Parts: sequence; C-alpha cells; structure tokens
Amino acid sequence: MRKISLLLGILIMNICVFGQSKKPNIVFILADDLGYGDLGAYGQTKIHTPNIDSLAKKGMLFTDFYAGAPVCAPSRSVLMTGKHTGHTYIRGNKEIEPEGQEPLAENIETFVMSLKKAGYKTGAFGKWGLGMVGTSGDPLKKGFDEFYGYNCQRQSHRYYPTHLWDNDKRITLAGNENLMKPTTYAPELIHQKSLAFIHNYWDQPFFLFIPTVLPHAELIVPDDDIFREYDGKFEEKPYQGSPYGSNDITGYTSQAKPRATFAAMVARMDQQVGEVISALEEEGVLENTIIIVTSDNGSHREGGADPDFFKSSGPFRGNKRDIYEGGIRTPFIINWPKHIEENSTSDHVAAFWDIAPTLLEVAKAKSMKQTDGISFLPTLLGEKGQKEHEYLYWEFHEQGGRQGIRIGDYKAIRLNAKNNPNATIAIYHLPTDIAEQKDIAADHPDLVEKAKKIMREARMESEIFPFFKQ
Repeated sequence: MRKISLLLGILIMNICVFGQSKKPNIVFILADDLGYGDLGAYGQTKIHTPNIDSLAKKGMLFTDFYAGAPVCAPSRSVLMTGKHTGHTYIRGNKEIEPEGQEPLAENIETFVMSLKKAGYKTGAFGKWGLGMVGTSGDPLKKGFDEFYGYNCQRQSHRYYPTHLWDNDKRITLAGNENLMKPTTYAPELIHQKSLAFIHNYWDQPFFLFIPTVLPHAELIVPDDDIFREYDGKFEEKPYQGSPYGSNDITGYTSQAKPRATFAAMVARMDQQVGEVISALEEEGVLENTIIIVTSDNGSHREGGADPDFFKSSGPFRGNKRDIYEGGIRTPFIINWPKHIEENSTSDHVAAFWDIAPTLLEVAKAKSMKQTDGISFLPTLLGEKGQKEHEYLYWEFHEQGGRQGIRIGDYKAIRLNAKNNPNATIAIYHLPTDIAEQKDIAADHPDLVEKAKKIMREARMESEIFPFFKQ
C-alpha cells in the first residue's frame, strides 16, 4: 500500500508539474521581411512551406494582423514594449558606430521582463537591433537570460558575417575571417542554439524568441538540397551587388539566381520551424506550447528580391517601408493545442502592440504599466467579449515621413508629413479597395477630419526620434 501511495503521489506531482497546471511555453518566431503572401497558408504557390502551413491548419490564421512598423527596429520596439510608433521608444533605424543601433533606454520595460519575473526561462536567438552589448538596450538587460546572434541589424545584412554575439562575448566565425570564401552560414548556427534552448529548458516554462534573419536583405543560401529544389525552376534576373571580399560587410552580395535563392531562404525558414516543432515533440512539451509565426514588416526588394514575381504582398499595395497594407499587414499564425480551434481563421484587427498584453495574460504574468495594446486572448479561445481598437496608428520616419491609421474598414494615409504636418490625407475603403487604389477622401470629409485628429493625438513627440521638422 505504501508503494502504491508513493507511486500515486509521484504521478500527481508529475501531473502538477508537467500537466495542465504548468504555464504554457511560448515560442515566438519572427521572420525578417517575410511578405503576407510568402507562405502557402496565405496563397503562395511557388514556394513550399509545409511546416508553417501545418501550424495554421492545426491552429488559427489571422487575416488582418499588422506589424509594428514598415521597417525592422521600430517594429521590434513596438513588439517588445506594447506601444505603437506614436509612443514606443525606438521609432526609426538610427545607426550607432562602429556597431549597433539606438538602444532602448534604461527605464523602458519589455513584456519579456514580466515573463521572466513570472518564472519563465527566456532566450533570444537571431537578430536583436534594439541596443548593442553593454548598452541600456542589451537584450540581457531587457528580460532575456540568453542571447545568441546578430546584435546589430546592420551586420545582419550579411549571412556569412565575421562574427556573432553569444551574450556579451564576440564570437569570431571560423572560415569567415577574410570574407573571400566564407564558409559559416550564420542562420544555421543560430538555429542550433534555438534547438539547444528547448532541449536544455523543456522541464520549466520558457519563452523562446526566434527573430530569424530569413529571408531578409541579402539573397544567399548554402548549395544544398533545399536550394536545389528551386534551382532552375524560374527564369532569373541576375543581381549585381557587393561580392564578399574587401567590400563593406553591410552590402548585399551579387546573386545570379535571386528567385531560386529567395524561395530557398523561405523554404529553409520553414524547415527550421519544422525542426523546432520536432524538438518540442521530442521533449514531450508540444501540447503545452504556444507557437507563433509572423513577420516584422512587409516584403522587401533588397538584394535582387522580386516580390512582384512571388506575389509576396498578396493582394495588397506596397512593400517594406510603405504604410500601405503591403508594408505593414503581416502573416500571423498561432498554434496552441487544445485551446485554439484547429483550422480556424480570424479577421480580428490586431497589431504587434497587442501581443504583449495577450502573452502576459496567457502566462498569468504582471501586466505592463503602460500599453497601447488590447489582449486578443478571447479571440484565441473562441470566447465572446473581445475588445476592439478604435483605431490602429503607424508613423514612419524615413522618406519624408508617413502616417497611417486603420479605422474600422477604412485606411487613412498621409505622406510627406515631416515637413508638412498638414499634408493631404488619402482615404481608402479596404473591403472594396484592398489594393488602396481609389482615394475617396473627397467623399468622406468627416473621416478626413477624424484622421487629422487621431494623427495629432495618437502620438507624443520624441527627442530621440523627432518626427516633424523643428
């Protein structure tokens, strides 16, 4: 009887530790410059993404989800702080020499800090871009226990870099020192660190952030089976860039087969997602893990990329750096076994600043002191009472300055706003004009006035990233 009682006690303890009472693990996969239409689940036909598509079939696919900004750094700042670009600390790509970008300030709170306080083991593997090692924006100071990858997003323009960062240590990559014939493909090293994190910490709640560099900027992959699947499939337009060697490390390499290479980069990312799923399954924690796949902004044209050929922006107008839908509407797939209905689709309108309050609610962690976000957990669980945004707001600090708002079914856009805060506002009706081709502002003066008011009141001017010309 004592043996039976002991075994029963151990069984109950294991259920408590590893069963439903254990907080869910969170794996957040953030692609770099992946367009809305680059995944099979969103209509892509030329590139195969079976692993991500499977996550969508077994989970929920969002049709109206938005990135934080149309470029890297501010979009990631929005994600981490839960504040849109009218309030978040980093609002542009401001470079720091010799390496790094403008760091998040010391007093800036990230949702990862709250997860860590709630007992989560936290790791980030990929591209950071929100503060160099040793600065106030160092990922180790913003909630992460471990970091490995590109700390500087400028360095991440190259897939065969001279070095990566392992926490606070600069790791020289063997074979890449002179850049003449580099041999070490950084995304593979980073990916192995992500898998190791799962195998090391499977027995406790963890938050695994994978801001992969794929399929960003430079187009280059190893000559392996993934590439050979697409080699010769497409008519190519060779790209003349900056070959490896004595050229600036931040350039983009020349590429004779940019279309096949881009397809292979997306397919490689999908394969890595599949290996993450396998690692979770191997450790027996897949059933208690939330997996999210999304992108930091719209599709890109750098390095010979051809988003028109692949229909990377789906039905939308624009690409990276645009406030039009193609620059900010992003794929968003979330999988959570036994909680999210399989093969479900949601048209709930949400954005990166909603992710922090949602994940903190899921983790039963302390909410952030200030946020522009609204938890969309009711949508995930199929419950009633989901709160909606009155509007979504974006501002982009380059190319003359741009502001964008989504108000219900309408989109308001102001271009060249830096020098002229009262520049003309265009209005588009998304249900009937998803490509944003017909400006109907003249027919909706009430919406124009409402947009003007929001564009004034939805933001606070930043000393670090001033928007309007002083």
